[in-house]
Amino acid sequence: MQYITILGSTGSIGVSTLDVIARHPDRYRVYALTAQNRVEELAAQCVQFQPSIAVVGNAESAQKLQLILRQQGLKTQVEHGAAALCAVASAAECDCVMAAIVGAAGLAPTLAAARAGKKVLLANKEALVMSGPLLMDAVASSGATLMPIDSEHNAIFQCIPAAYHDQHQRTPSQHGIEKILLTASGGPFLHRDINTLDKVTCAEAIAHPKWVMGRKISVDSATMMNKGLEVIEAHWLFGVPASQIEVVIHPQSVVHSMVSYVDGSVLAQLGNPDMRTPIAHAMAYPERIASGVASIDLVKIAQLTFEAPDLVRFPCLKLAYDALQAGGSAPAIMNAANEIAVQAFLDGRIGFRVIDQLIARVMAALPSGPVTDIESVFEQDQRARDVANSFI
Repeated sequence: MQYITILGSTGSIGVSTLDVIARHPDRYRVYALTAQNRVEELAAQCVQFQPSIAVVGNAESAQKLQLILRQQGLKTQVEHGAAALCAVASAAECDCVMAAIVGAAGLAPTLAAARAGKKVLLANKEALVMSGPLLMDAVASSGATLMPIDSEHNAIFQCIPAAYHDQHQRTPSQHGIEKILLTASGGPFLHRDINTLDKVTCAEAIAHPKWVMGRKISVDSATMMNKGLEVIEAHWLFGVPASQIEVVIHPQSVVHSMVSYVDGSVLAQLGNPDMRTPIAHAMAYPERIASGVASIDLVKIAQLTFEAPDLVRFPCLKLAYDALQAGGSAPAIMNAANEIAVQAFLDGRIGFRVIDQLIARVMAALPSGPVTDIESVFEQDQRARDVANSFI
């Protein structure tokens, strides 16, 4: 029996994780559920899964949640704040942590889980983008297990040799790995007239053709910044340099990613676009369990297409490669600027095509510094946010 903490249980990844857990009550129990402020949704999850602890963002939400749970007769302990997130992520009673809090807020509890030697199911891109060296060092020193949940990185994990997952055996050439091929859907604007992108509305940007996601990550998909973040993530997860990570547009979203080998072989992982597949794989690894996702019908799909990304259409992808090559705090600076820019777009304060311009200006204004500890990461993150807001 594995006891699982879900950081961000009311988001799409959290909901999908609970769906998989519900299918296997003989294997999994929920230790803790966390949400920022979706009190009613979190309360409903607590009623169904009866965790030992529930964590929310502030005291007001905690009081509201506690009242609802007591009315339901539940004994779930209610906590709030950043320290409580780290506590449930590193608790002795917890075996496995789903790190699904979006943005910089997920960094500290993810690091806490890694330092505590947990099995960490990583759905938070920013933990590696902002502090890749810190997280990978924590995993190596504690003996934690790091399982990627992004469908692309989970696909890569499945396409490389088992021995490669050993932190001491992660040398691409030793295993014949030539390059990693990260697939991308291309988002909603893959074929839209590039001259009209400055007129994109919020509703258009969040209407992803394949995935139902949160507003922020949907905009990241539309700009392809999400793929840029995944390039940086792949670098840290698999020890592969930027020059050996290639992005390929694949609109059908059936091939989730590929690994090319020096002998000419290319291994791919295919499946329907449903996050329960990588979640179930990571939860049960090295076993396989039912996820609730149907197998793909290749005859019905009939055609799989691929094309190179247009960096004029998707300048955010190039910015991510630039940040990875610059190293140090450059990815954290880029990520912070992107979060501010995307929120400003969602709030109607800037246009869609200003997002990449703003990120580029912030990166040019702030030189990269060393990433030595979590405090330095947050300092660089805040500086980037301040500069981005000043430009807006």
